[in-house]
Amino acid sequence: MNLPESFHPLQAQLLGAAEKFATNAQPLGELLAALVADVDKATSEPLEIFPVCHHSPASALQMVRRLQHHPPRVIYLEMCEDLLPIVENLRDCKFPVALQAFATESVTFSPQDMPLSVVAPITEASAEYQAIAFALEHPGTELVFVDRAVDYVFQWEERPQERLEEEVTDEAKMHGTAIGLEIGGLTPSFDVFLQFLLKNSQTRHFAEWWEQYVEQAIINTDYHTYRQVMFLIGSLLRRLGTRQQEIATDRLRERYMWTRIKQHLQGRGIQPEEAIYICGAAHAASDVPEFGVGNSTVWEIPNLSQTTWMYGLIPSSFAAIEYQFSHPPGTVAMAEASWKKNLKAANLKPFSLGEQKKTQKPKNTNHTPQNPATATILTSFLTRPPEQVAADTEQLLQWCADIVGLARKNGYLASTADSIAIYQTSLLLAGMRNRLHPTPYDFQDAAITCLEKDRTPKKRNIFQLCQILLGGDRVGLVGYASLPPLAQNVYDRLAPLNVNLQGQTNQRALMDFKREPQLLPCSDVLWRLYYLLGSHIVQPIMGERRLGFKPIQESWEIRIGKYQRQLIMLGYEGVTLEQVIEQRLQKTAFDSQGTAKTALQTAEDSILYLHSPRLTSKLGEHAISLLVRETGATDAPEIFTIIRRLVHYYRTTPTGLPTWIENFVTIGYRHYTTLLPKAFSDRGTKPEQIAGMLNFIFTLESLALSLGCDRAQLLISVKQAASEQPDPAKLGLLWTTEWLLGLRTIPQMREFFHHVLRNEMLIRTLPDYLNGFLLSLGFAPRINRFVVELLAQLFGSVPDHTLLPWLPNLILRLRPHREILQNLIKEAANTYPQQLQGFANWVPVWEKENIPEVKTPSQTSLTSFTEGEIKARQLIFKYKAGTNAIAQRLLWSITQLLNIENIQWQELETKSTGENNFSRNYSISATEMQIQNLLKTHPDTMESLLGLLTNS
Repeated sequence: MNLPESFHPLQAQLLGAAEKFATNAQPLGELLAALVADVDKATSEPLEIFPVCHHSPASALQMVRRLQHHPPRVIYLEMCEDLLPIVENLRDCKFPVALQAFATESVTFSPQDMPLSVVAPITEASAEYQAIAFALEHPGTELVFVDRAVDYVFQWEERPQERLEEEVTDEAKMHGTAIGLEIGGLTPSFDVFLQFLLKNSQTRHFAEWWEQYVEQAIINTDYHTYRQVMFLIGSLLRRLGTRQQEIATDRLRERYMWTRIKQHLQGRGIQPEEAIYICGAAHAASDVPEFGVGNSTVWEIPNLSQTTWMYGLIPSSFAAIEYQFSHPPGTVAMAEASWKKNLKAANLKPFSLGEQKKTQKPKNTNHTPQNPATATILTSFLTRPPEQVAADTEQLLQWCADIVGLARKNGYLASTADSIAIYQTSLLLAGMRNRLHPTPYDFQDAAITCLEKDRTPKKRNIFQLCQILLGGDRVGLVGYASLPPLAQNVYDRLAPLNVNLQGQTNQRALMDFKREPQLLPCSDVLWRLYYLLGSHIVQPIMGERRLGFKPIQESWEIRIGKYQRQLIMLGYEGVTLEQVIEQRLQKTAFDSQGTAKTALQTAEDSILYLHSPRLTSKLGEHAISLLVRETGATDAPEIFTIIRRLVHYYRTTPTGLPTWIENFVTIGYRHYTTLLPKAFSDRGTKPEQIAGMLNFIFTLESLALSLGCDRAQLLISVKQAASEQPDPAKLGLLWTTEWLLGLRTIPQMREFFHHVLRNEMLIRTLPDYLNGFLLSLGFAPRINRFVVELLAQLFGSVPDHTLLPWLPNLILRLRPHREILQNLIKEAANTYPQQLQGFANWVPVWEKENIPEVKTPSQTSLTSFTEGEIKARQLIFKYKAGTNAIAQRLLWSITQLLNIENIQWQELETKSTGENNFSRNYSISATEMQIQNLLKTHPDTMESLLGLLTNS
């Protein structure tokens, strides 16, 4: 490999080291020579290349020095070129924040990958932020992003695999599922190399290795040494620490960046010496043909996809950056602390986007730094012993004292002795790891060793307290001027609440609409946010949103400042909350997988949150069209619940029922009536679904009939359903329907269950039968007395050895009917005596009514009786014992069945207590009718009997 003569001494030293330590010196020698060649290639490039590492304090510090002493005319930055227009909005932000590109739909990429999102987090202690701030504050310097557009991120790179579920904080999830763009990312992706590196350096993470062996070595070096060392490390990690798949993607990016740089230099007529190119150290010495401005080779950039991208800023946090790029917790916070410490030591003032009263004139604008002999600087740096860095004993002592204080506040039993132990343990760990002075990682390990217990007293353990002590987490905030229009609109409309919407803590809003009716629009905004984003960003503590309800007071927890990203993401969907809700409602209702239930629910939601009759009518008409296409009753219960609420609501409005509601009721009545026979016979249709259909039919029947429906269709469907024996679980629903239509009577059902209760084989199906009757209580509440009777006979007549085995099944069947059971319990309470003494002479109501029906006129006048009949009736009521004996003799089977002697005399006596009562009209019982029939059928016998009784 041909190298300049200045590199020959360095090459000889490297080859000598290879021969001394390596078993095969040739491959290692070739590698070391290639590394030196990469350094020479990057250093010799006319366009000054500034290598950086992601969130490196040394890179940021060297960037400040470089820009202050030698301001360039153009800054080329390794960043997606289509993100450049939004950097101006960084002026109004509290860092860290992230540049974001977002796409909700695409014809190119798979729908399973939607939505597409890319974030590029930025902190103040990063070289890229210092370059951006300098360019924005100095109009004489142009900022150009030269990396591939975000569209190519998804064209060229595979989407990273989803991580396993981890317990992370909300701050760590602030980037969501977005792909992170890391400027100057140097973390090795080749696991074998990474493990070898960490093992031999006695470190646990690459960030710890970088801090110990690179960051501290170059942070205080001169600019040229910094560049050459970074070129060397970048070349090493590119050749040994990167997987081949990522190298291929990096080559595409490098071809893209050098093509954009050449196009811009040529188009603006700028000399390479007037510009600076900021890129990751691994990209500095590329082997692509487009490398360097000395050749005219450019790459034909492929076309973009037909994806519409939206751009903006979202808040970020140190925890989110660490989680995004798999850094250990606390890495960014410690880098921030190191950045501030070295700025103070170097007496440097960083660039910022805050307001400045006067723009400083750049120094030495026409002076370009000259590169001294590369080999001399790099050889000197690699061969001299490391500088003895003064130990920051004062800082370590302060950490040891502060961590004990934090531990005591969080419930740990710690004292001054623990501070001393932590200090001594830190020194011990540093010595064991071949370090001159303890690092923050040594301090963390020492604190955990000395203070951590088996149980954490409160919420935070020692590791978390160390993170707080060393810098903690920081959450960024996007300023009002940089927010999308929707977020700004929300801030403006919530301004009357007088709460701090930018605050990171929970804000409580109390609204009394009687005293302050002007706050009602704020309530509407909060409810719309709650509908769109759930309880994460706003949460109602007191108050509700339902049809026809007028709120009096409301209380809300507002966390917009803490979870600002979610509000910003809404800004990609529309300009106002109302527009976003309308788009979502229509998308849900008109989805290819949409159903009548979802469309009807969107119609109700449009009333609650939009107050748009046009949209509501549109969604309602679509729900009707979907209902007609349905061939089953899967969503019948939910549809009935929603339409009942809508009917009740519109009946309270001045305009009454709209046309689409009337159409839905009439069409739904006919539709479900037609489906009844199939639903009863189909085993795939659940009883709950049939109950929903019958609830719709009978509850809304009066309205449907008034709108032109015909009940004859229902009668035909029910008779058709009864022609086939349904499942036991559906029989109760069918019989209740027939009972309501007059096609079945209670005695007929009573007789069937009387037989079931005495059959040990059939009694096992009783919970299924009972479940159908319980479901029918929703549309036939009068059937509850029969259900109570059935349960009473069940527990009163079935023996325990039969009842107990299937009693759990009965309980499980009753559990889903909690609301219905309330009415059933109320009916049972009205049926049974209120006190225990009342059960002595108590007779159930159903036993009093257990009499065969006789088809005779319900009202009969006693004035039509003959004088003999009247005298016979007087004798019957006067001599009850004799009458009972005669009745038992003549009508043994009837009296035995009806139990006349126990339940009829009291009723008859109350109706015949005087001579004058005979002239009144009253209902004649079945017993009286039997006696009348005997008197009329056998008049001679009764006259003889009357004579005998009279003579006696």
